[in-house]
This record gives sequence, C-alpha cells and structure tokens, in this order.
Amino acid sequence: MSDTSAPPVILGDEPGSFPHSVLAERHPAIIEQVREAFPYGPDIQRRLDALLDNCAKGVIEPLPADAPDRDRWRTWGLDAYIGRSWFEVPWLWSESYFYRQLLDAVGYFVSGAWQGIDPFRPFKLAELDAPETDEELAVLDALEGRPVDERARALLHGSLWGNRADLGFRLSDVEAEKRAAVTGLVADDSETLWSLLPPSGTGTGAETGGESALRVGTGTGTGAGTGTGTGSGTTGTPARTLCLVADNAGRELIPDLLLAGHLLAHGRCGRVVFHVKPYPYYVSDATTADVVDALRKLKVARGVAAEHGRRLWAAMTDGTLTVRAHPFSAAPLPYAAMPDDLRAEFAAAALTIVKGDLNYRRLVGDSRWDPTTSFAEVTAGFPGPVAALRTLKSEVITGLAPDTEAALVAAEGQRWRTGGTHALIQVRE
Repeated sequence: MSDTSAPPVILGDEPGSFPHSVLAERHPAIIEQVREAFPYGPDIQRRLDALLDNCAKGVIEPLPADAPDRDRWRTWGLDAYIGRSWFEVPWLWSESYFYRQLLDAVGYFVSGAWQGIDPFRPFKLAELDAPETDEELAVLDALEGRPVDERARALLHGSLWGNRADLGFRLSDVEAEKRAAVTGLVADDSETLWSLLPPSGTGTGAETGGESALRVGTGTGTGAGTGTGTGSGTTGTPARTLCLVADNAGRELIPDLLLAGHLLAHGRCGRVVFHVKPYPYYVSDATTADVVDALRKLKVARGVAAEHGRRLWAAMTDGTLTVRAHPFSAAPLPYAAMPDDLRAEFAAAALTIVKGDLNYRRLVGDSRWDPTTSFAEVTAGFPGPVAALRTLKSEVITGLAPDTEAALVAAEGQRWRTGGTHALIQVRE
C-alpha cells in the first residue's frame, strides 16, 4: 500500500511455524468442533469428513459451478491456486478459503434446512452469555461516575483488549490502566487518535448531559452540541463519520459498541459505520446477526449497561449507527486490493478504526515485516486516516521503536508476537 517494499507474503509451508500449525492443527480441530455443535445429517457429515481429509493431505479445489460467489472467488485468485497444496499458497488466502469451504460443507449457501445457519453460533452465544461478560458489564456502573476523558480511555482500552477477561472493563480503579493494559502496549498512538475525533460544537455531550442524548445531530442538536442543524453539533456542519472495521463477536464486540456509543454521545463523531463480515468467518468474526445479539445482551443487562444498550438500539433505528457487510470484508486479500466503492467510503470517513489481528494483517500486508518498519509508510495507500487497535496474535507487526523490539525479544524471544499478551494502538493521519 506504499512505496515501501514488502517482504514475501507468509505461507504455511514451514513445519513448526505458527501459520503451519493453524493449517495443520487448528483447522482440523475447528471442523470437529463444528461437527459436535450441530446434529448434522449423513450428507453433511460426509462433506466434513472430506474437508478434514483434504485439509491434511489434499489440494485447493474449485467451488461448485452453482456457488453464488464462484466468480468473485475467481477474481480473488482461486483459479491460480486450484490443485496446489493448502500449505503452498499465501496463508491469508488459505485461511480464508478454508472457512469458505467449511460453510459449503455445512450447506450454508445452498437451498435446504441448513441454509444460512451459522456453524459458529453456539460458540459465540456461549461467550456472550458467560458469567464473565456480566461481571465486565457491571463495572460500567462504577465507570459512569468517572470524568469523561477517563471513561473514554477506559472504553478505548476495553475495545483494544477485547475479550481479555482479566482486563476488559476492569478499569474502574483509576490505577488499573497503568498496572495492566498500558504496560502491555508495544505502541500507543492514542493521543493522535483522540485528536482525529475532537468533540465538536460548543455544547458537547460532555457538558450537557452526555450519554442521555446519544442520537447526535438528528434535529435538535442535543448530545453533541446546541445547534438546530443536522450533523455533529454545529449548525450546518456535516456529520463526521467514523468507520469501525469490527473483529470478533461476543465479548469483543460489546466494548466496540460501547466505545462507538461514547464517541457519538460526546460529539466526537456524528455517525458510526460498523463494517462486519457478510457471512460467518474465522469462527468468531462478527456478522450483522452478532451485532444484534450483542445489542440484545446489553439491553437486558443490569444497571448502566442496559442504558447503553437502549441508546445504541435507538441509534441503529435512526441511522446514527449503521452496519455494513461488504463482500470484500471476507476477501482473502489485503486492503490494498479493495474495490473502488469501499475505498470511497473509507476516504470519506474522519477516521477508520481497524480492529483485531486479521484486519491488521490485511491492513499492512501479510508479510514478515521488520518490526521497526514504519506503520505510516506501509499504510500510506489506505484511503483516509486509519487507526489499528490490535491484540498481538500473529507474527505480522510494524511500527515498533527499536528499543521496544529489543526489550521484547530479550524478555520473551518471539512469543510476544503471538501470545495475546501485548497490544498496540497505531494511527496514521
């Protein structure tokens, strides 16, 4: 996405490597988990057996001739990879195609009883309904009385760390941010992020009732300002749009929604567009149905969480909060290859926040970069300002200071890249 030359894309052909383990071990395990989660009949069982065998020792096979997205996958490189080993094509492509083939095996795309049934839904709902989720939401009650800036930082870190139950929203203790989440950050451009989303208007929600008026700029100017025009609080000013490219459902999606609600309520944007996957993907990646499930969870929660849920639900109904499921969101390609319509959407946004590990790989390119390679340079081609919020779970990393990388390697070898114990906030204006 820039003039910076990328190293070769990551393959899964190196035994003992993290990508190889995903293809050789994680994917077969996922097939078995899906099999156990549903009472699939003999036909689907046979197709799952065939996919399991194919993943271990087979090659990339074409989609059925009547597959609704066959032509799209051909433009995404399918023809070039048919007949090649899963381990010998780009890892990002191989992973993505596995999930597409798994959906085909369980009848997701074809007419029949299992059409449209998310094979990962039981896992998503179990996480959403876990006691830990209620415990994390309860912390919102204590957070409510904190200063606005402190709440904003807490919600940002809740979104960053996602389903890390030991961190999550446990930021009601003012010192917890320093003791836990911040010490795990390998890069922190949060101040730049806030500068790209300044409160607008002269009477922002921070001073005039805040989250009691989430639907900013919808006629009265409440919440984000005191004007009477549409937009983000100043009369006649167009609403600033924030695009948030979501990662996982469940306990990660809830803090993403809460962060979006806070930004709307305090006039830091006038509209939020959640970019989700068009179909089930990578087990836990969020779809539109998952957004609705998360909002329902919030609405029936106790205390302040329910108030957040009601306001977010209202924001969905009036269009202040919208969901976008572009086909490219499930493409096996980097964002450098995005189509023109999606490029135009991101270009028009005040900021695009890209969440999670997979989306980071798509943002910078799925290569083993030198960790000190400039994040700004490798994302220079992204249309508009972009921020990455990511817990590190794969080998791809850019934008580290040399002394930070040296300290991480000295303390942990290369485990810091994939263990989920470190995170980053990186911004390119």
